[in-house]
Amino acid sequence: MAPYELYLNMNIVRLRHSLIYKAAVRLTNNLAKLLPMKLWTELLYWRLRKLDEGDLTNGHYEEFFTIHFGLSIADYKGKRVLDIGCGPRGSLEWVSAHADCFGLDPLANAYLKMGAEKHRMKYIQGISEAMPFDDASFDIVSSFNSLDHVDDLGNSIAEIKRVIKPGGYFLLIADIHPIPTVTEPSNFSWSIVDQFTDSFIVLRESHYEGHQLYRSIRAAIPFDHTNSTERYGILTVLFQRK
Repeated sequence: MAPYELYLNMNIVRLRHSLIYKAAVRLTNNLAKLLPMKLWTELLYWRLRKLDEGDLTNGHYEEFFTIHFGLSIADYKGKRVLDIGCGPRGSLEWVSAHADCFGLDPLANAYLKMGAEKHRMKYIQGISEAMPFDDASFDIVSSFNSLDHVDDLGNSIAEIKRVIKPGGYFLLIADIHPIPTVTEPSNFSWSIVDQFTDSFIVLRESHYEGHQLYRSIRAAIPFDHTNSTERYGILTVLFQRK
């Protein structure tokens, strides 16, 4: 989530249950569907990150694709790997050259003009609701901080199930947040896991406190479900396709 969106969310907590606020959220999200507001906001975020950082680094990804889920680099060797909503950093650049790696993102073509053309992984412009891939075509699929960014959650989940081979893995890292935003219109609860269990076995599942995705996972503070305060949390799940 963009920093300014988090700032706004933190300062309107008391308005969350008001009819005016809920109507404003619905109006904003409907406008975002009619206008390229969502993609424009996402692209602006990444352009600002590049302006601030220069070359967009990717050294942090390996830890979360491997150690966090109990996997190793060897588990990716010779595999077809897909990262949904990959962004421009080169999320799969750490994977061995012996793997066939793809990044799917509606802004993929723009990312190629921001330095991603130097990466080994293949960037494919497309949406998770209608992936341009054959059935059962990937051994490992990931969605890190992207599932809540989709416009149609149901279709995206169906497509994830479709493209993963039997026995393959789906790695999910997602924000759990109480209200939708322009860039995160598909807010969902911890029970999102249940929408996958008809097709997947849950091998690992963790719930963390916090709103800073990777920092929160590293801090490893378990989410306190006895605290009913509406707040962000981080869900990570390793699924295996039945």
